[in-house]
Amino acid sequence: MLLRFRVANALSLRDEQELSFVVPQGEDAPAARAVKLSDGKTVEVYPLLGVFGANASGKSNVLKALKKMREAVLRSYSWTPHAPVPRERFVLDPAMADENTFYEADFVLEDGVRWTYGFELGDTRVEAEWLHAYPKGRRQEWLDRDASRDREFHFPGDRIQDRALLARTTRPNALLLSRAAADNHPQLSRIHRWFFDNLWDIDPEVERLQREAYTADRLQDPEARSRIEELLRVADLGIMGTRIEKRPGSDRPSVRLVHTDGGGEGVAIDWDSESFGTRSWFALLGPLLLALDQGAVLLIDELDSSLHPRFAAEVVRLFHDPLVNPHGAQLVFTSHDPSLLSTPSGGRLLDPGQVWLTEKDGRGASELYPLTAADPGEDEDLTRSYLEGAFGGIPTLTAGQIGRRLLMARATEVERT
Repeated sequence: MLLRFRVANALSLRDEQELSFVVPQGEDAPAARAVKLSDGKTVEVYPLLGVFGANASGKSNVLKALKKMREAVLRSYSWTPHAPVPRERFVLDPAMADENTFYEADFVLEDGVRWTYGFELGDTRVEAEWLHAYPKGRRQEWLDRDASRDREFHFPGDRIQDRALLARTTRPNALLLSRAAADNHPQLSRIHRWFFDNLWDIDPEVERLQREAYTADRLQDPEARSRIEELLRVADLGIMGTRIEKRPGSDRPSVRLVHTDGGGEGVAIDWDSESFGTRSWFALLGPLLLALDQGAVLLIDELDSSLHPRFAAEVVRLFHDPLVNPHGAQLVFTSHDPSLLSTPSGGRLLDPGQVWLTEKDGRGASELYPLTAADPGEDEDLTRSYLEGAFGGIPTLTAGQIGRRLLMARATEVERT
């Protein structure tokens, strides 16, 4: 389970930013769950967070930064030796070229032990890497890497096996964690595995065909098919069920959705005739159910871009419901739609601590902050206050401003000619 993520000098995130699932002390959080730690204590954790903000404010970059950290952990061992480190620093400030790109994640494994793992990347090498455990509530240092020291690798407490081998065989432009996992290290592979099993990224506009194919494959499992068909029906798309047909010469099935015709049997419609919204919902169901089954952390960019707000709200409810989400799966999504802050009856779909906002400053750097920083009232209508700009995170645009700018540009062009 992910507790916190920190990042700096990556994409539009210039200064250090933090995204936290942990409920702040004293905060009323009906949606939170108590996670038991190995020292017997518990921590209140949200099952999902929503990141809201104007276009180009950096909300998608929060998810991209999580994905970049995962990619580095999983792939740094295969980075080309002696080649530059693949990083995307903040480019609007030339001074940041000399600063490291920083990533850090706090998470809890199945045994209740909390871990902190992080690293800093320069242009040509891994500048720092660290790993801490909290098995009894107190920090244990497992790895302390600093490329500026004569002795780059330090293993406090000698807890890690094969230390000399790892230090000798880890390249300057690769993470030790990646190197250890390549040889199935008995202690560090489970930390590496957490990144493999989590931070799955879904962009509605990318790889939709692959997600459609995955959901179609899942239909061949009777239990999965029952759940997928139920979610299609509850979305009120007029769908009664699915029809699976084998393709000649292919192992992949062909799927048609059966729509109600007012009679009993319904009509199976060709896949290419389905609406974009229906196909987007179908494509989301396979990965969504897999995350719920495995208790994974799922990242969905622009949840509302191809889904009706009602569908997006149902995704939120799936993660909130402990009966549907018994394994503690988590979701981070971005959205433009403030209706996701409230229910149709006027209640709150999200706790204030689950709402995070992004804004850009005068340097073009994104700032990430929780809605709780704005101290909303207990009965305040979050959707209305958000639209009125009380919390920030919306475009600084007045009515008719775009039209006036177009007229000014046209007048300027006429004067030039």
